[in-house]
Amino acid sequence: IELKSGILNIFLKTGIVFTQVDLWLGLSYCDGKWNKVTVNKEGSVVSASMNELREQTLEPHVQQLKVNSPVYVGGIPPEIHNFYKELGLEQGFGGCMKDVKFTRGAVVNLASVSSSAVRVNLDGCLSTDSAVNCRGNDSILVYRGKEQSVYESGLQPFTEYLYRVVASNEGGSVPSLWIRSRTREPVPQNVPTPSRVHSINGYSIEVTWDKPAGVIGVIEKYILKAYEEDGPNVPITCAELADTSMLTGILTGLHPFTKYAVTLTACTLAGCTESLHALNISTPQEAPEDVQPPTAISFPTFLLMSWSPPKTPNGIITQYTLYMNGVPLYFGNGTKYVVKDLAVFTPHQFLLTACTLAGCTNSSLVTLFTAQLPPSHVDAPVLTVLDSRTIYVQWKEPVELNGILDRYIIYIANNEQNFTKWNVIYNSTELFLDFTIHQLFPGTEYLIKLAACTGGGCSISEASTAITDESTPEGVSAPKVHSYSSDSFNISWTKPEYPNGIITRYGVYMDGVLMQNSSQLSCYTYGLAPWSLHSFRVQACTAKGCALGPLVEARTMEASPEGTVKIFATVDGSREVQLKWLAPNKPNGKLTYTVLVTGLFYADQ
Repeated sequence: IELKSGILNIFLKTGIVFTQVDLWLGLSYCDGKWNKVTVNKEGSVVSASMNELREQTLEPHVQQLKVNSPVYVGGIPPEIHNFYKELGLEQGFGGCMKDVKFTRGAVVNLASVSSSAVRVNLDGCLSTDSAVNCRGNDSILVYRGKEQSVYESGLQPFTEYLYRVVASNEGGSVPSLWIRSRTREPVPQNVPTPSRVHSINGYSIEVTWDKPAGVIGVIEKYILKAYEEDGPNVPITCAELADTSMLTGILTGLHPFTKYAVTLTACTLAGCTESLHALNISTPQEAPEDVQPPTAISFPTFLLMSWSPPKTPNGIITQYTLYMNGVPLYFGNGTKYVVKDLAVFTPHQFLLTACTLAGCTNSSLVTLFTAQLPPSHVDAPVLTVLDSRTIYVQWKEPVELNGILDRYIIYIANNEQNFTKWNVIYNSTELFLDFTIHQLFPGTEYLIKLAACTGGGCSISEASTAITDESTPEGVSAPKVHSYSSDSFNISWTKPEYPNGIITRYGVYMDGVLMQNSSQLSCYTYGLAPWSLHSFRVQACTAKGCALGPLVEARTMEASPEGTVKIFATVDGSREVQLKWLAPNKPNGKLTYTVLVTGLFYADQ
């Protein structure tokens, strides 16, 4: 059904049969009064009437009309157009309708039965003065000239106008069809402040308002906005309400215990206008949110508890309750509490409850430990000598750890350093209960201590003693040989670099012959010839055997030669004598000779 250029067109398609009824109306309907339109199908007769005007057609092959789809009044959605291109549908109806009814039915209330409405005012007609602008006799000349377009201004907003063009020449004129056009509506004016705001809870409010007066056009939607009273001029939350028949809306997303200014915005297709003033409201308190569990500074026998206010208090915190292992310990407004008389390194479960006048909220459960201490007692390690260079160390875990066992440390000292310097030979977080010490010195007494450590520190055991098996000495030193007379030596030496046990004796060899066998570190020999060469070597012995040091050679001091010097003289000429002599029987050192001559000598001229 379509009203176009003063003609009411009825298009009916059943199966492959297409029927059309055209009823000429002219501009008789444009008189500002209500017009009754009836479309009827009875058997093969299809008719249309408006007031006293009526037109019908007979189509023998028309089929029964069955309606099994939505009924669209005033136009059809764009997505439907493609299915009915042959109908040549125009834009939607512009005007007013009332008392719509179907065969054997009552009058339909469009506002209550419609599933959707687009740019429709369901509250009644906008105006009844359209007769002024659409009756043919009242038409106004807009333009005269030779151009093919014209711009008209000064029209009323959201008002329907009919236009047609008359082309004229000297032979006459011809008019076009009437074309309907509607001006756009303006943005709403004088949007009222909400009349009532009611808190549903701390997070949402119900807002009521009056319909804006004097709005020209169709209100597309309402927007409710809430601003924090002392915050920036940006809405905290807003709600768009497309059902403009409702004058009450819910605004959510608010914060409890907060002051808000609520405004109303009304929108047409031309734009939106916000109310100049706002209605103030304070949301009520709610139970806190984001209550954080308590924290603690741990000590061995007590916990210094503390907590922060909830991240979202939602009101005034009236009380905190601290629970330990399900039992309340503290009630009050403070944020600190000391839990005393606790065992060392013991877990306890804590929970914090924060309350406002509206309710209480629990934090998550948290497990906190008292602080660790060093183990109460560490037994001395058990030592087993495996050979001359290896000791096997074993120990037990402390009975009372006072924390989480973190590592074991082994300290070692030996008698070579008089047990004054302790070295760490083992430090491991792998909590084994034994360790083998290698590369020790044979025949050496060792003191070994064990330390067991937790997060609270370390405890050290008493020292255990072990002596490695002896072996032959190593690094026997070379003797130091000094001669202070022509017939004797003073000989001294030091302990071997590695005694490898207890030195039982030292042997001193001179020229390959053992001359002393004792525990002394020096000896004296005499009765030797002056400037005589001798070799010396020191032997060091333990219960496991002996080892020789390097060979050293030395001479006794020189003495005066002994014996006579036999001299032989041979005359070689009137001025030369050749002298020869024999060394004394006992030189007693390195000899030097001095020749003494007496008599007359020629002097060189």
